[in-house]
Amino acid sequence: MAACTGRLAAGFLTRLQTACLTARTLSVSHSVTQKAPQHLWKLGRLNHVAIAVPDLEKAKSLYKDVLGAQVSDTVPLPEHGVYTVFVELGNTKLELLHPLGEKSPIAGFLQKNKAGGMHHICLEVDNIGDAIAELKEKKIRVLSEEAKIGAHGKPVVFLHPKDCGGVLVELEQA
Repeated sequence: MAACTGRLAAGFLTRLQTACLTARTLSVSHSVTQKAPQHLWKLGRLNHVAIAVPDLEKAKSLYKDVLGAQVSDTVPLPEHGVYTVFVELGNTKLELLHPLGEKSPIAGFLQKNKAGGMHHICLEVDNIGDAIAELKEKKIRVLSEEAKIGAHGKPVVFLHPKDCGGVLVELEQA
């Protein structure tokens, strides 16, 4: 009886090992043949998170005086309709946005969100022209035909939030 049980167990073990090797072989060969999509551009790091604020001086004071962060001077960007202030966080930045002029997109945002709030995220790309072209091909709406110079003096473009999981995404040339 013991010899019979031993042979059954050995046979079962052999079949189990063969099945595992086959599964592993299929898994490895599948992962080797499936390549990541090739892009002409590369997504980089999170550059900043932008926050629309109704009171820029109060927001600057919070980050500088209360939290002890390094805060930049206020910079007007008339071509974007905003004042910007950057808060350095070591691994990324916060961008405080306040309306500049009546047609500011931030003014519209603050009408809907009186206390302010997160406005967009900014991701770096190594080739903004190629990124725009490929994203348009993939039916991602770009909010301007061409990149504009942003707060860091580099080309930027915004992607429609309805195409990006409800988040307004800014791409910035690294």
